[in-house]
Formats: sequence, structure tokens, C-alpha cells
Amino acid sequence: MIAIDFSWAVALFITVTILSVFVSWIFARKLKDKDLTIDPKFIWFCSICTHTYINTKEDLISVCPRCGNYNKR
Repeated sequence: MIAIDFSWAVALFITVTILSVFVSWIFARKLKDKDLTIDPKFIWFCSICTHTYINTKEDLISVCPRCGNYNKR
């Protein structure tokens, strides 16, 4: 059996825990960055209030969420 002091065991446990959280945080950020693509056909621009918004419906006419104006492609 390996003899280890209690303070060294606590320090080792805390270090391993912090390193595992840090590594999982790095991998989660890399996975999240890959999913942030938006198809340009879903980006709409209001001709009245110049608000840019996203509408995922594939309609020819969309309603601006800010001013209520109808916009077409």
C-alpha cells in the first residue's frame, strides 16, 4: 500500500477535480462552436425599421417582430 499524507491526498483530489472540469469545459466549448451556423435564407431585414431578425419558416412573406411590417424576399 502507498502511504500518503492527508493534506497531499486532499491536494491531489482537488487538482484532479479542477483539471477534469477544465478539460470538459474546453471540449464543451469546441462542440458548441460547431453548432452556431445559420442558413442565410432565414435571416430577414425589415425595410421599415431596419431590424434584422431570424425567421425559420420558409415563407415568402415574414412579419417583423419589432414593428409588425410585412417583408418579402
